[in-house]
Amino acid sequence: MNLSRRGILKGAAVTASAAALGVAATRPAEAADASVTATSLDGTTTLTLALTGGALRWSAARNGRTVIGTSAMGLRLSDGTALGTDVVLTNYQHWHVDTTWSPVYGRDATVSDAYQEMRWNLRDNRTSINFGVQIRAYASGVAFRYVLLDQGSVTVADELTTFVFPDGTLVYSARDEDAYNPVAPGAIPSTGTSSTDTGPLTDLPLTATYADGGLIACVCESARLNYPRLMLSSVSGEPNTLAAYLMRHTARGSGPVQAGSTVTTPFTTPWRAVVIGSTHAELVDNADLVLNLAPPGALADTSWIRPGKAFRCNLTTADGLAGVDFAVARGLQYIEYDAGWYGPENSTTDATRPISAIDLPTVLSYAAGKGVGVLLYVNRIALSDPNSLFALYQSWGVAGVKLGFINDGTQTMTNSITDWARTAAAHKLLIDMHDDVRPFGYERTYPNWISLEGVRGNERFPTATHNVTLPFARNIGGPMDYTICYGQSRDRTTNAHQMAMAAVYYQPLSFLYWYDAPSKYSTPSKWPGLPWFDAIPTVWDESRTLTGSIGEYVAVARRSGTTWYLGAMTDESARTLSLPLSFLGSGTYTATVYADGTPGTSPYQTPVVVSTRTVTSATTLSVAMAAAGGQAVVLRPS
Repeated sequence: MNLSRRGILKGAAVTASAAALGVAATRPAEAADASVTATSLDGTTTLTLALTGGALRWSAARNGRTVIGTSAMGLRLSDGTALGTDVVLTNYQHWHVDTTWSPVYGRDATVSDAYQEMRWNLRDNRTSINFGVQIRAYASGVAFRYVLLDQGSVTVADELTTFVFPDGTLVYSARDEDAYNPVAPGAIPSTGTSSTDTGPLTDLPLTATYADGGLIACVCESARLNYPRLMLSSVSGEPNTLAAYLMRHTARGSGPVQAGSTVTTPFTTPWRAVVIGSTHAELVDNADLVLNLAPPGALADTSWIRPGKAFRCNLTTADGLAGVDFAVARGLQYIEYDAGWYGPENSTTDATRPISAIDLPTVLSYAAGKGVGVLLYVNRIALSDPNSLFALYQSWGVAGVKLGFINDGTQTMTNSITDWARTAAAHKLLIDMHDDVRPFGYERTYPNWISLEGVRGNERFPTATHNVTLPFARNIGGPMDYTICYGQSRDRTTNAHQMAMAAVYYQPLSFLYWYDAPSKYSTPSKWPGLPWFDAIPTVWDESRTLTGSIGEYVAVARRSGTTWYLGAMTDESARTLSLPLSFLGSGTYTATVYADGTPGTSPYQTPVVVSTRTVTSATTLSVAMAAAGGQAVVLRPS
């Protein structure tokens, strides 16, 4: 049975129910064979849902090229029931939405939300359980999720979802906070311990590149609520297939094992999203798909939420006060006291008493008088009563909390993470979650959840190759707290490479000058990159990825007001990029260029050379970068 496209509505509200949309629905006779294709409004991207002999299948394509081949769908319940292997179609609906919305902050001031959606209601032949599948096709990718309907309490043991890639695909696999490793889908190495999930497992976001070049995709999840985190697993004997795996342990193995997730129906699982780019650069610009799938904002008042740049202080009163003065001088919005401010973090459960070296009321008062916010680090073991702790911090005038060792993974931990974000919002606190927590779009719902880590961090001095992989992988899923280490002798990159991160990465709370003290920069002339960090914001009116290739190079331009900030980074190969500035408005612009100078013996010894020139939208900028280098450019209207 082929189901034709009918009942399409334009401009409908995303949050409206099917009835409110007036959806025209076909109600076919019960069918064990059917197929339907959702197509993006621009006609480029498709997701096909098929029922063949009672088995659910899906596939996705971009401009006729296979992104995901015919793959399985379904859920396994704790009693062994496999929903999706022997079902009949009982009801079908479809429509499209074409609208925009404005985030509190983001990569862009306005987000387009345009898609075709289709919904199937299904009945399992063996148990008569009713469930559904929703699919969407956007210009930026595809997504689907399952809907458990009228069964009261249900325990989900696993998903039967698979992702079958074309021959020759490479996937960029990383688990926990490891570096990305490009391998065939069937060759993900087995990892894990006796207290963690074990097997050939990889975390999301997971990026795939295709044998014929150009096309690139990134598997993400969105709207994960009351459900475990998704990993993907190689499948024995199927070299091109990855299978869904719902985590049973937390990422580091602490806490109880959860073999299933009990939910109350009706219940929707998280969206399984595939962000797609016809080019590597386009993939980066399509990352808003994850936000579009997340629940809309839940906060009536967001005026207190302030993205910005932060500086970590040493653990004394004097260092806090000096940090405030440095923040004022360098255009930073926050200082932070990190692990140890209330005692040894792995053994101290009382995060209400600063160590004797810190007179916290004095620092908070001084910072408030200077318009600088104070962030406090809290290890997870000190969160036994987050409501009381966050209420106390609010009464102190604290601006936000950075939570450490968030061992994401199980349904219980998902609920803790989302509860912490909501509780922090109730007390007008920003929240930045660190260690092995992965994005799922919830910063749209609670924009006080301003950042998270979930990545091999820059403070571990990774390779330039790792740094130019992240824009196409981890950062697709959401904000990324990636501490910028400018002027560090342990860097394996140039200073211009570190500078460019501030424009290339999306990180609305950006930690700068990691491992440093204000005294290091007391002679600004020694550090020509300081004016770049002084000026650059962390959120944007408009973003454009100009060029890129995963693991090789990237160039991104972002606009705030009338000023553009352009960052370019390369791997361990020196290269020159030719970047047309056609995105500029009319008139002339002054380009302040921070470039790699003559390469030093080690990349970090390569000086930053500053120059200016006049450019227009007709200019093609030649961006030369040393090995492991970069370039940062400010473009201001003349």
